[in-house]
Amino acid sequence: MILTIFKYHNISRKKISENAIKVLYRLNKSGYEAYLVGGSVRDLILGKKPKDFDITTNATPVQLKKIFKNSRLIGRRFQIAHIMFRSEIIEVSTFRGNIKNNLRNIVNYSTKTTKNGMLLRDNTFGNIEEDAQRRDITINTLYYSMTDFTIKDYVGGVKDLKRKIIRLIGDPETRYREDPVRMLRVIRFSVSLKMKIEEKTKKPIIKLSNLLYKVPPARLFNESIKLFHTGYGYSIYKQLRRFSLLIPLFPFLSSCIKKRIIYPIELLTMQALKKTDFYIHKKITVEPAFLFSVLLWYFQVKKTLEIKKEKKFSYFKSFSISTNNVLDYASIKLAMPKKMIVFIKEIWILQINMFKFPKKFSQNTIDKKIFYPAHDLMLLRNKIEKNSDLKDYSYLWMTSYLKK
Repeated sequence: MILTIFKYHNISRKKISENAIKVLYRLNKSGYEAYLVGGSVRDLILGKKPKDFDITTNATPVQLKKIFKNSRLIGRRFQIAHIMFRSEIIEVSTFRGNIKNNLRNIVNYSTKTTKNGMLLRDNTFGNIEEDAQRRDITINTLYYSMTDFTIKDYVGGVKDLKRKIIRLIGDPETRYREDPVRMLRVIRFSVSLKMKIEEKTKKPIIKLSNLLYKVPPARLFNESIKLFHTGYGYSIYKQLRRFSLLIPLFPFLSSCIKKRIIYPIELLTMQALKKTDFYIHKKITVEPAFLFSVLLWYFQVKKTLEIKKEKKFSYFKSFSISTNNVLDYASIKLAMPKKMIVFIKEIWILQINMFKFPKKFSQNTIDKKIFYPAHDLMLLRNKIEKNSDLKDYSYLWMTSYLKK
């Protein structure tokens, strides 16, 4: 491991969050090392505006709690501190250590893995050199210091940024086994940053894709939000399919998608992703519930028809039962938040109610936050299903709703 210190770079303090600077200075003043790390350093070097600012330090979570009264400790797998400010949260992590080196220091040893090598808990602390080796992608392993305004690079991250390469630190297969979500992160960064995946980093992905089944649903759900709301969701979707990661991420799609065969659910999803990407690039707010209402729509329709046929119920009753069943599944298997479940249900109900003549409803009857994604779903369905009623009613609804 070779340390490279960059004294000359394009990072300006003016582009760094004032709250992050306060945290860095306070840690330094308290006698601890502290660095800006991760995506914020990468984005600043690339001339982009960081979405958030993460900090790493040799202060332990307990010490951080004592220093910052406005903090709370979160996470069991990786314990970190959230420093709470009125307008933002600064995430602070302790340097991760090398497990073997820390066996001598039992106080700092708190790591648990599965038989497959997946890390279930990793609160083994160390120094900055060890921390660099424990991170995943080289371009996200750059440390910016406020004490001397230099960038510390232990893994060739700056060089990879210039070469536009996504490369894992260490042996790729081992790192994927430790945390299978890294496969999704590699795909996300390669697409959103328009970089190539290094061959050694790319090679094990398809073979290890099924490891995602062992990841807790809540982690996968949170990662899926990041994957499809970067403004590059459509391209990321195609890469996930290419590397056999799509079905492990969304198992419910297995009955609807087969290799080399495109079903309506996939056509609908791809159209929704294109629309979502368009909205994000235009800085239009997109509710994550919209995409999941699309992903689950034909799954819900399939269940509706099965219930109707089996129970001899009316379509509307079957639709209601199917909606509840599918969303219960989403709540348990996908760890979908209750708020999103309610949102999706309202979008789906409007798919039925929109076939009622618009004049029967006032603009105040339907919340704009629900109407627009529900109407978008109706328009996308029309493209796929070529249903003249969908086309006519979507037009009537839009013209009637906007006039009120």
